[in-house]
Amino acid sequence: MDEMRPDLVVDVPLDLPQDSQPLPVRICEGVRGLIMDGVLAPGDHLPSTRALSAQLGVSRGTVVASYEQLEAEGYLVAASGSGTQVNPDLRGLHRRSATPTPPPSPRHRHGIDLAPGAPDTAGLANSAWRSAWHRACVQPRRITDPLGSPRLRHEVAEHLRQMRSLLADPRQVVVTGGARAGLAELIQVLCDRSRHLMVGVESPGYPSLRKVPTALGHRIVGLPTDDHGLDPEGLPTGSDATNLDAVLITPSHQYPWGGSLSASRRAAVIEWAERAGCWIIEDDFDSELRHVGAPLPALASLDEEHTILLGTFSSVLTPALGCGYLVIPPDLMHPFAEQRQATGQPVPAIVQEAVADYLSTGALRRRTQRMRQVYRRRRHTVIDILGSVPGTTLQPIDGGLHAVLLFNGSEEDVVRQCRHEGVGVTPLSTYWGSADADAAGIVLGFGSHDDDTLATALTTIARVVADHTGS
Repeated sequence: MDEMRPDLVVDVPLDLPQDSQPLPVRICEGVRGLIMDGVLAPGDHLPSTRALSAQLGVSRGTVVASYEQLEAEGYLVAASGSGTQVNPDLRGLHRRSATPTPPPSPRHRHGIDLAPGAPDTAGLANSAWRSAWHRACVQPRRITDPLGSPRLRHEVAEHLRQMRSLLADPRQVVVTGGARAGLAELIQVLCDRSRHLMVGVESPGYPSLRKVPTALGHRIVGLPTDDHGLDPEGLPTGSDATNLDAVLITPSHQYPWGGSLSASRRAAVIEWAERAGCWIIEDDFDSELRHVGAPLPALASLDEEHTILLGTFSSVLTPALGCGYLVIPPDLMHPFAEQRQATGQPVPAIVQEAVADYLSTGALRRRTQRMRQVYRRRRHTVIDILGSVPGTTLQPIDGGLHAVLLFNGSEEDVVRQCRHEGVGVTPLSTYWGSADADAAGIVLGFGSHDDDTLATALTTIARVVADHTGS
């Protein structure tokens, strides 16, 4: 009863109080308290009576009496050959806490978090997905090319050719750890370790990417946008233009307004970049998910000299993958390779090989086509429920996984009430490059929840907005 494998035994940090109670009672209270506090977990093996008596400096009989009492109370169990352990059936036991744990917020309790851009991952782990990961794990490969797996870079180039009308040389494809990681690496290459960069960002624009340059010690400047995306008329001129090193834009699907750059605007932006000697960083975050017409060609297909494509698999697969890509001009290939020689691969080889395998089977194209139909149906649900709320304007949803609802009223009050009623939405003001937001509204995602859950959440939003706008 008292013998067990030493490697299974946990330490018992027992500190006996100096009071008038008998030793066995004090030991029982101490062990019981450790169990209640969670220090000793169900199934943990306790030291033998000999070991604990030596630790505490008491007789073995005292510890035996304590263990027997705790067994009688159901806190401990003894089994032949496995010593004494905390009763495994105590998993539902409440732990004591010096600080009461606050109740979960309604947003987390109800679980309807309409996070913008979150995709539906149901059905992702099908046979093609599982096979790709199985093969990558069974036959792991070492990647020696600093820019990433040659096989994955080839498959990314094929993906861009078929889905984005971009003829990319696989040698100019760089595998990254996602959009933010890719942008951070790119900025490090562009600044050539000798100066600070000035990066133009859309305002409003995607908050997490906008934070990357400033987090690395560089400066950003806001670029004006409207319902059709970046406004070329608002781009800086003269010395202000030449002071810009790069502009980060979303020509195929502006975030969050949802507009797309027309052919004339694209030509104007490219011409401006040539005059200013400025890099264009094209954030191509969800351009495959077009709801109106076919996906628009990438801006990089019109300008290979100044445009760098920043892509990710987050929207079409899952953000948990942590894998994306850059398509860079030839002039940046050597500096990028040099940097990678020092920093190493940002994406594990198994992940790169699994994604390459998945792409090679055509599974991503099939999944994208299938999910377009799902997202288009949910887009219609958003339009049906939110498109006719009095006193509001629902921005066009031509693509992507989010919608913007504008209204007259307190943005803060609407967001707070929605969350109180269990629906998580994002205030539009968080997307502006400055505090001078000239519109109140919310941004919501419609991709990650099933149709019924989405409809329930949207109905709540419609009612809350109507109440707060006096409609």
